[in-house]
Amino acid sequence: MLIESIRTLAQFGDEHFTPVTLDRTEYSDMKVVGLEAGQAIPVHHPGSDLTMVVIEGEATLVADDEELAHAGPGAVLRARAGEARGIHADVRTIVVVVASPPPTQADHRELAEHFARGTWR
Repeated sequence: MLIESIRTLAQFGDEHFTPVTLDRTEYSDMKVVGLEAGQAIPVHHPGSDLTMVVIEGEATLVADDEELAHAGPGAVLRARAGEARGIHADVRTIVVVVASPPPTQADHRELAEHFARGTWR
């Protein structure tokens, strides 16, 4: 797979982050995710390894017990299975995310709980 410009594939929603699947196999899941200012992928602990790269924008990244504020293009989040991970966009932000193995519905229960409470951490 070759992608000339990841920015052209990003989508944005009014209420929450918008993931677009680029490729998915039984071994990995790759997405481009668009976040408007103030939107987040809440901190959660799924059972897959994750690599996230900021392509555009600025955000706060959380990986395990680390936090990186004002992370801009080129910043990388790496979290192992079971470790905390999340992102909160300061401005409109685009990230590429690769998870291995692909997360399950059970892995995303924690996200639903955050959305119900209106929290990201």
